[in-house]
Amino acid sequence: MAFVEGTKSFKGEKAYTRAEALQHFRDAEAMTHKPFIYLSAGVSNPVFIETLELAGESGTNSTVSFAAEPHGRMASPSLPSRVQKPSSKWLETTGVENINNVNNALKAASPWYLKFGASSLEALS
Repeated sequence: MAFVEGTKSFKGEKAYTRAEALQHFRDAEAMTHKPFIYLSAGVSNPVFIETLELAGESGTNSTVSFAAEPHGRMASPSLPSRVQKPSSKWLETTGVENINNVNNALKAASPWYLKFGASSLEALS
């Protein structure tokens, strides 16, 4: 997103215009008959949200997203006890806010079973 001109994440060096990026989402969907996943790939929550929103804007049938890093980076149970309390606070505030942001951005997403021509999960059985 840092190289997509016209996005909030744009850093000044253009690799793609917004229109080209939208077309890349469409092209990716056209090349597969299977569901695909948008991964957060370690980017910040705002950048991941913008990516999901751009996918929705493209009109593609995005199906799944996975964003552990922007949401749970402070959530590891293996953290030392000195950081577990701040971690819990982070989860209860920022973590919840981040998950809600992803859920809102996914409103344009489609269920994965639509890629297989089914109208419901039960229809695949």
